[in-house]
Order: sequence, then structure tokens, then C-alpha cells
Amino acid sequence: MFERHSNIVIHNLLNKFEKGDMALLELIAEGIDFRIDHYRDDADTRWQQCQSKEGFINVLTRLGAEIFPKGTAINELTSEELGDGWYLTTFDQSFWYGLVEKDVKSRTYIISHELNGQIDYFRENVTTLQY
Repeated sequence: MFERHSNIVIHNLLNKFEKGDMALLELIAEGIDFRIDHYRDDADTRWQQCQSKEGFINVLTRLGAEIFPKGTAINELTSEELGDGWYLTTFDQSFWYGLVEKDVKSRTYIISHELNGQIDYFRENVTTLQY
């Protein structure tokens, strides 16, 4: 297991996201395969996917405006190395959810792949939202 402040790219990415640090874009590969899914939620998440860094910037901009207008706080962040640059990350966060205008806590699981210091594959599954 890797703790929150480890040197793996997915942790660096999420830590920069929490801080609103746009240097996180340096950690995104040009051809990133990115998608966020929600378990048992009827939210339209089709816009939460992309196949390029430019698309990622568009998703990130909309996430900031609609989902995380007040930012987010990482409560827990751990990863298990799966080998060959693959990681399974458990990500717990608290944030003011802009679409429903409520404070929430969520747990997500992320499968990611890093290559040459950048994330080139990212699949997040939001499993819980507690209001």
C-alpha cells in the first residue's frame, strides 16, 4: 500500500487536484483514456470521459464548475501496486457537491496506469455519496 504522499503519479495528480494546482496537467498524457462512472446513480456522466489531454481539460473545467465549485478535501488515499505501472487506488473525499448543493463524502476506486511520469489510463468508479 502507498500512502497519500507517496511518489506515484496517481497520488501526485489527486493531491494537486485537491490543491487546485493546474500543474496537474503535466501529469496527464496526451492520449489519456479517461472515464468516471457512478455506481447506482442516474446522473448523466457521458461528459465525464475523454480520449485526449485537451478533452481532459474540458472535463476538468466542467467538474470544477458543476461538481467541485468549492474544491475538495482528501480524507484518505491509498493505492495498491498491480505491476507494470498499474494501480488500484481507494480515494475518500469530502466536498460541497454543486449540482445538489450539499456537503457530501464519497468513496471512489480508481484503476490507473502511469508511463513516463504521466497517467495514460484512468477509470474512476464513484461507489458512495453520503449526504
